[in-house]
Amino acid sequence: MVAIHPQYITDTSGSKLVVLSSKEFDSMIEALEELDDIQTYDEFKRTDDGKRILFGDYLKKRKAKNA
Repeated sequence: MVAIHPQYITDTSGSKLVVLSSKEFDSMIEALEELDDIQTYDEFKRTDDGKRILFGDYLKKRKAKNA
């Protein structure tokens, strides 16, 4: 993980802005995407009913539906 070293600047209206290096920014985005993936996995695992179908059966059903 990359350490984050934010720099703060204030714009002409007095709002604070945060400046990061592109490496730090990319690292933060990657971590947020990974967290989102984990949360999605956890949600699906929590609601999993255990039912499964074979991939071939899915393709047949999809083909019939689109015909």
